[in-house]
Amino acid sequence: MDNTFDFNKEYGVVLEGGGAKGAYQIGVWKAFLECGLKIKGVSGVSVGALNGALICMNNYEESENLWKSLTYSSIMKVNDVQMDKLMKRNLKELDLKELKKDTTRILADRGIDVTPLKELIENWVDEDKIRNSHIEFVFGTFLVSKLKEIEITAKEAENSSLKNYLLASASLPAFRNEKLHGMKYLDGGMFNNVPVDMLIDRGYKDIIIIRIYGIGLEKPVKIPKDVNIIEIAPRINLGGILEFNPDKIKRNIEVGYYDGMRCLRSLKGKIYYIDAKLTEEECIDKLIHVNEAVKMALLEYYKMDYAVSCVNTRRFLESVCPSLAGSLKLNTLNKDWTYRDLYITLLELCAKSLRIPKYRIYTEQELVTLIIERYQLMTRKGYQLPIFHTLVVKMMIL
Repeated sequence: MDNTFDFNKEYGVVLEGGGAKGAYQIGVWKAFLECGLKIKGVSGVSVGALNGALICMNNYEESENLWKSLTYSSIMKVNDVQMDKLMKRNLKELDLKELKKDTTRILADRGIDVTPLKELIENWVDEDKIRNSHIEFVFGTFLVSKLKEIEITAKEAENSSLKNYLLASASLPAFRNEKLHGMKYLDGGMFNNVPVDMLIDRGYKDIIIIRIYGIGLEKPVKIPKDVNIIEIAPRINLGGILEFNPDKIKRNIEVGYYDGMRCLRSLKGKIYYIDAKLTEEECIDKLIHVNEAVKMALLEYYKMDYAVSCVNTRRFLESVCPSLAGSLKLNTLNKDWTYRDLYITLLELCAKSLRIPKYRIYTEQELVTLIIERYQLMTRKGYQLPIFHTLVVKMMIL
């Protein structure tokens, strides 16, 4: 049976640190809003703290527009063109003189100048909205002078200090560090990048962690038996923590949205997002009724005896299907696969082979119809798939 998401509960949300990868969290937040998820509290570090502030301010459209407008120079005092070439490792087109000048300045300043980030926080963060939000907000930074992790609770922070602490939470070691109240702080993610403990310590029982796999340490946390943890995590590389490339940001917001919808709506698939309420029995039935000619071709492909037609169905389920599962990559299908897992994975393989767009929610029938249409079109144009992929496509459409 599928696990249906319980929208009657109130959830705590943990936002991992990870710089530019934080765009993914904005997309997940969009899915939360569309599905009506109730957020009781948020904990975060680094970019997770900044996104937590945006969630408490409760204006999704402005937050998305803010993220989509970001460039390298929105965060750091750098040249956007130079940084883009550097991030893409396009070293041949780099202006080496400018690069040397920038490097010299960064060394002299003892770090990258993040005045633009400071101004961004000053202009966008509304402390009153955050303090008056119904969402509890706690975030972390690290006090260097005392080698101590510090938790900041929005409602308890001193007046006019919330913005400074948010900047402190996002102070990566590469950034030029300015003292706050005469003390030096460092990015909270360096020592507790997934601050689930902040919500557990405050009594939260249902917690969603939005992973972005930033650079930092994951603090060992013992999860009590009565605490339910759900993870939403990307299955693609989100890019670098300083990769504030507008196209990458837009893509990561989109990926976050669909990954959030996969979790909340119990969508099937690891590559695609398939709304299919299929039972194990229904998938076995679909596999049993594969076209006989395709069954015979698969028996031949796997060098199995297909002379006795009356046992083909049983042999197909007990021999061909496990062979199909073995032909698929381990990260696509688990070792303890079910026939439903196999059917969905084969459906995804067809869609991927035929280059059907990923970022859309499909019903099973919509995806099958698209596979048929795309295969017929490619066949008419003379395009040929590898033999294994051709057999799988014919399995699904004949």
